Amino acid sequence: MDGPGGRIHALLRLPGAGSAPYPTVFEVHGGPEWHDADSFTSYSSAYVDQGYAVVNVNYRGSTGYGTAWRDAIGERIGHTELADVQAVRDHLVRSGIVDDSRVAISGSSWGGYLALLALGSQPDAWTVGVAGVPVADYLAAYEDEMEALKGFDRALFGGSPAQVPDRYADSSPITYVNAVRAPVLVLAGENDPRCPIRQVDNYLARLTERGVPHEVYRFDAGHGSMVDDERVRQLGVELAYLARYLGRT
Repeated sequence: MDGPGGRIHALLRLPGAGSAPYPTVFEVHGGPEWHDADSFTSYSSAYVDQGYAVVNVNYRGSTGYGTAWRDAIGERIGHTELADVQAVRDHLVRSGIVDDSRVAISGSSWGGYLALLALGSQPDAWTVGVAGVPVADYLAAYEDEMEALKGFDRALFGGSPAQVPDRYADSSPITYVNAVRAPVLVLAGENDPRCPIRQVDNYLARLTERGVPHEVYRFDAGHGSMVDDERVRQLGVELAYLARYLGRT
């Protein structure tokens, strides 16, 4: 479909049971320089098995669509990607495929960052959010993250937070936390060098102050876990949380 920055490629997976409009999970990829391919993924399959439609959007910033599409992320970091995600969401709602009242946004790493940013900057669009190992407070994340990622952020934003503070603030989920209404599940690694735990705690504290329903699942690892049993546990936590707010087909 055509979006605010051009033609958007998205993948739509439908459950075998039930009928449209479906409760739907928008599973946004990380990276951000990555893309979702038309191939098997365990997470998408698990969502579909629960009766959800699953949508993967290769938003601006994704690879595989040329350098202009990839580099367009710099126009307004986070918001550029989410403009594409919401365009696909609204199109599928109008088409009668997605149930407007039961739509989740979920992702890990950059996808988790986008999920939190979406809940605050697009509060009317999302019923529930799941954010795995996310950037939640960009200024605090920059202070604590590994040196290689500081270099990445300076290249992406055009400088450090001291040099371009307004750009970091504009793209930080914690800037919009007062607008968050949807319940959110956050999964966080206690020893994450990419998305450090302090900045996640900052965000969660603000949700607590406002009384926004939320849960946090902490695990003793870094930026995700390589232990199969732990990954299965995390997926179970996510599915249970989504079922609470989306139900099933």
